[in-house]
Amino acid sequence: MPRDTRVDTYIAGRAEFAQPILGWMRERVHAACPEVEESIKWSMPAFTYKGKPVANMAAFKVHATFGFWDRQALATGKEGEAMGQYGRIESLDDLPSAEIFETQVRDAVARIDAGQKPVRAAKAPKPEAEVPAELAEALAGDAKAAETFTGFPPGCRREYCEWIAEAKRPETKAKRVAEAVDWIREGKRRNWKYENC
Repeated sequence: MPRDTRVDTYIAGRAEFAQPILGWMRERVHAACPEVEESIKWSMPAFTYKGKPVANMAAFKVHATFGFWDRQALATGKEGEAMGQYGRIESLDDLPSAEIFETQVRDAVARIDAGQKPVRAAKAPKPEAEVPAELAEALAGDAKAAETFTGFPPGCRREYCEWIAEAKRPETKAKRVAEAVDWIREGKRRNWKYENC
């Protein structure tokens, strides 16, 4: 596949230590999977195969990184030291051999061919938002708004509670409570103005 000139520009614009690292990783990806496509995603070089993300790489002031999209399945043991699977890459010595690297790229591509989706760790549910006393009092006096508020999803309730709780002055808090109760009574979410943008 043709190389993306934006990736050339990205590599050329990085620190001197990072250029050979990024170039080496790029060549290994192409050697392992000649059909891989390059692009710039999230402001960094990214590799895709059959339209599915495989990996990305980046360089910072004193280190570079390389990360597989299916990070749980392709773990290397250095996760958490920096973004990606290989921790903080400061020189070519911080990378595995070309054979190991290319095998991991082929494994990532094989997972795409097999239709396997990346496994992500389950997120712990956020706790229910604490309803500010002012809002609780206002809802207690408006049965329709209280019923609608209770029927909202937890995230929607949380947005209203946080918006009111973050008000510093009592006048601001009172104004927000009044607006919130009106909107809630109408079945509107906190950011209803932006839902159809």
